[in-house]
Amino acid sequence: MAQAALTFRDLTLGYHDHPAVHHLSGAVKRGSLTAVVGANGCGKSTLMKGIVGVLKPMAGESIKVEGARVAYLPQQSELDRSFPARVVDLVSMGLWPKRGLLGRHTADDRAAVARALSAVGLEGFEKRTLDTLSGGQLQRALFARVLVQDAEIILLDEPFNAIDSRTVTDLVALIKRWHGEERTVLVVVHDLDLVREHFPETLLLARRPVAWGPTAEALTAENLLKARRFDEAWHDDAPWCEPEGHAEHSHDGHAAHGHAGHSHSHHEHHDHGPRAA
Repeated sequence: MAQAALTFRDLTLGYHDHPAVHHLSGAVKRGSLTAVVGANGCGKSTLMKGIVGVLKPMAGESIKVEGARVAYLPQQSELDRSFPARVVDLVSMGLWPKRGLLGRHTADDRAAVARALSAVGLEGFEKRTLDTLSGGQLQRALFARVLVQDAEIILLDEPFNAIDSRTVTDLVALIKRWHGEERTVLVVVHDLDLVREHFPETLLLARRPVAWGPTAEALTAENLLKARRFDEAWHDDAPWCEPEGHAEHSHDGHAAHGHAGHSHSHHEHHDHGPRAA
């Protein structure tokens, strides 16, 4: 069995005592390519932040391979495009883990940045400022920053939002290149057709795990309906909630990635949301 790059043990993440990801247990295989899908607000971005340590677990834990470098690309909306930086400055930020904030860049570093810009189709853009870039050009620059990080684990949060189809095609090709290099890649994706075509594994979230495994098995009509119902159950006006003991299916065919029957109840952490039926 392939070694795990990431392991989740009853992981619960949230904000201000309000859980957003509940009782996630399981492993991401080293060298795998996994899409993380679900409705808006279902915990996808929260999970990414928990993996990189931006959010501390409310319960459980997230474990990565010791010594593994992690590259994280947040949503574009989290980037201040008014900051007076050039494309080359943004991409060079990926060298910080190696050189430190004030470390001098070597000739090899500058060559690595140039190769990364070429790989994403941004030759000649080095001195362009970020506020002059289109959404697709900015995303290419952000992918170049990931390239120079040379990380074993790559986390991409909604990298295909608000960009043109040509850029999507080129960035998918880069992701497949990383997969071919046996890096571990997790990508938050909204387009299920894109997921079915390009991503071998899928984690379907609805605040709690609904399905996790081969994409064709995870994205069945039954699982998608279950995810929608779980999501609706979190709205204040929801007519019902799935019973606490309901079993979801994991990627190894066993019930529930640690959620079903767990002693932690949602209302221990917040005053609204689902109650056990």
